[in-house]
Amino acid sequence: MTQTPHPLDTYHAQSGRLEPVWTLEVQTLPEDTDRILDAVMAVYPLSYGRYQRNASISAVGRETAQPEPGSTTDTHVDGFTPGATETYPMVELKISVPRDPCTLAKVMDAVIWAHHYEEPVIFVREDWVSRAAYDPQSDNPNRWWNNGRGLPERL
Repeated sequence: MTQTPHPLDTYHAQSGRLEPVWTLEVQTLPEDTDRILDAVMAVYPLSYGRYQRNASISAVGRETAQPEPGSTTDTHVDGFTPGATETYPMVELKISVPRDPCTLAKVMDAVIWAHHYEEPVIFVREDWVSRAAYDPQSDNPNRWWNNGRGLPERL
């Protein structure tokens, strides 16, 4: 069976091109993002252009679940009632990797190893990511080195 190429496979503009990736969206505690990213970095550099350890972390939201009998919550939390609703703070950590099953397997193993849950919520999506026609000497007035404001304040 011959696979029909995707129209974005040949996309190319003056500004750059698109590459196929898998985006992983991991729900986790805000304080665990660095541990997860460090574990991933041990197996894949999370490259984006000339930068590594690229990720986005959402603002703090909430996750909710009802652990069942026999769950680790039921097993390890004294006085827990199975089926009771629990709500905790969480962020969404997003990273992307090439659409290569071996890379995805290594990254998934690292995320699951570093995550605080035994069954982490991880979404994997097929996406396309932009790759700019990179020019570090660009005179574009919108670039941070030309706009008079510079980089945003670091967190």
